Amino acid sequence: MKEIKRLKVMTMLEGKLMTRAEAAEKLKVSERQVYRIQKSYREKGEQGLVHGNRGKRSHRRIDNEVRDKIKSLLEDKFADYNTLHFKEILAEVFGITISYTTLQNIRREAGYPTPRKKKSQPHRTRRTPRPIYGMMLQADASIHPWLEERGPKLALVALIDDATNKVWGTFRDYEDAAGYVEVLQAICLSEGIPMALYTDKRNVFQDQRELSIEDQLAGKERTTHFKAILDHLGIELIQADSPQAKGRVERLFGTLQDRLVKALREANAQTLAEANQVLREYLPKHNQRFMKKPAQEGSAFVPWLPEFAPDELFCFRYTRRVRNDNTISFDNVVLQIPPGKYREHYAKATVELRQHLDCTLTVHYHGNQIARFEQAKGFPLRIGSFVPVPEEPVVVDFIPDLLPVKLSDN
Repeated sequence: MKEIKRLKVMTMLEGKLMTRAEAAEKLKVSERQVYRIQKSYREKGEQGLVHGNRGKRSHRRIDNEVRDKIKSLLEDKFADYNTLHFKEILAEVFGITISYTTLQNIRREAGYPTPRKKKSQPHRTRRTPRPIYGMMLQADASIHPWLEERGPKLALVALIDDATNKVWGTFRDYEDAAGYVEVLQAICLSEGIPMALYTDKRNVFQDQRELSIEDQLAGKERTTHFKAILDHLGIELIQADSPQAKGRVERLFGTLQDRLVKALREANAQTLAEANQVLREYLPKHNQRFMKKPAQEGSAFVPWLPEFAPDELFCFRYTRRVRNDNTISFDNVVLQIPPGKYREHYAKATVELRQHLDCTLTVHYHGNQIARFEQAKGFPLRIGSFVPVPEEPVVVDFIPDLLPVKLSDN
C-alpha cells in the first residue's frame, strides 16, 4: 500500500498536478527525499519505487549451518532445556549468540517446543519485597528426584534473601530441622544474623498442637528446636498461610528443578555427598545470574561476633534428670556420665543434653560440660527428632557405638 501510494503521488507530480512540497506532505517525507524518489521513478519506472531489500536475504538471518547445529543439539540432549537456559548454554559452551525469539522459532520448526508450559494463575496482589539485604529470608525444602534414576530422592533445603534473591542451600536425605539449622549456621557465619525468617507452618518451625488445659494454666508454650534457636538468635519467625505467600522460594525450586537437575546430570552425581559438591559449585553461578540489586543499599544482617560460640547456639537441647547410677537416656540409649571435677556424682541432678550438627552429644550441668559422646560409624543417631523418648528406654549393658571422650582441662 505504501508503494501504491507513492506511485499515485509520483504520477501526479510528473503530470504537474502536485508540487514537490505537497508530495512531501502526502508521503510524510522531506522534499529532498521526494526528489530522490522522483529521480528513481524517472530512471526505473514503477520498479524504482520498490524497496531495494525486497527479495534479498537479511544480514541478521541465522546461517543454515547454525540452524542445523541447534536442531542437532536439541535432538541430542537439550530437548528438555527451557528456551532461556538453552540460549545461555549456546552462548557459553558453543559460542552461538542468538535471540530468544529466533531460538524459540527454531525449536518450533524442529518439533521441540519449550518443555515448560505457563499456567494461568488467579489474580493476586504482589507483596513488596523487603528493601534491604538480610531483612528477611524465605525458607523451604523440595523433595524431588534431583539425581533422577542415578540415586535416591533427596531433599534440597534452601533459603533465599527477599531483597536480592541470593540463595543458600544443602541437600539432605529428607527434610529435617538439622538441614535448616545447617544452612542457617552457614549464613550467620558468613553474612551475619538475619532479621526475620519467612516459612510455612510445618512442625519443624512451630509446633501447632494445642496445649492441654493444665499446660495453659501453667503458662507453658509449645515450641520446636528450630524455633528455640531462632529465639536465641533474635530472629523473627513469620509463617505464611499459603505457598503463594512465599512465592519467591517456590519459584526458586521451579528454576532449580530445571537447571540444577541438569548440572547434577552433567556431573554424574549419584550420592548425597556428590550432590552437595555440585551444589556448592552451582550456587555461585546461580546467584551471579539471578541476583538483583536491593531497593536500598546496606545490610540488615547483624554481624557475627567472635565471642559467639556456634556449637552452643546451633544445637538441639534436651533436659534430662540423672538416675541414681549416673546415667541418662537419649533415643532409647543409656549414656553413662563419668565422674568429674564439678561433683562426685550427678544422681538426681537436672542436666542439659545438647545434640550437635556433627552428631556428637554433650552433657552440661549449670553451663559446664561434664561429658561428651561421639557417634561411632554406622550408628543411626537422629538429629532434631521430635519423637518423645519413652520414659522407660531400652537399657543396654554397654554402649559400643557412643564412646565417651575425655574432657580437656579447658
